[in-house]
Amino acid sequence: MPENTKIRIGFGLCGSFCTLSKAMEQMRQLVVQGYDVTPIMSENTYRTNTRFGTAQSFIDQAEQVTQKPVLHFIEQVEPFGPRKLLDLLIIAPCTGNTLAKLANGVSDTPITLAAKAHLRNERPVLIALSSNDALSQNAKNLGVLLNSKNIFFVPFGQDDALKKPTSLVACFNQIPEAVSLALQVIQMQPMLVQTGG
Repeated sequence: MPENTKIRIGFGLCGSFCTLSKAMEQMRQLVVQGYDVTPIMSENTYRTNTRFGTAQSFIDQAEQVTQKPVLHFIEQVEPFGPRKLLDLLIIAPCTGNTLAKLANGVSDTPITLAAKAHLRNERPVLIALSSNDALSQNAKNLGVLLNSKNIFFVPFGQDDALKKPTSLVACFNQIPEAVSLALQVIQMQPMLVQTGG
């Protein structure tokens, strides 16, 4: 890639609504660092209003930060594969639902199809986990992806071990460093960290 060409990152936002603001801040940091970022939203993220903010407010933030429209239809992300449009795909936050689909080859959402299309080019996918069942029903899916080629994780840990013992959340502020390493095909370490109570 020529030196004056920006690294192209897809930034997929799933419906862990309590962590969307953290993800948005990291999207902003990546743009500031000079990456060419394309925002992608799952259907739920694109249309659901919650106590953490309206869908439109997150759409507006993503589009203002990246100066690009949010992709939210399957047909918008399919070209990532044949046209090799991305150097790296981030899924942040990655919900347990999306984690399970990725682990089992299901590509029926904009985020999971973006991952499938991107992985066909043997390029890195970086996951910033946010799931209440990552250490229970989804533990097997986490194990599958930890052992999958071209899948990398932002360091994660239990955010509230006493009240939510099966929940795992990524350290969102480590996304930029994890991006830099994943582009070099390196998993950031340590992967398991202390993130909460």
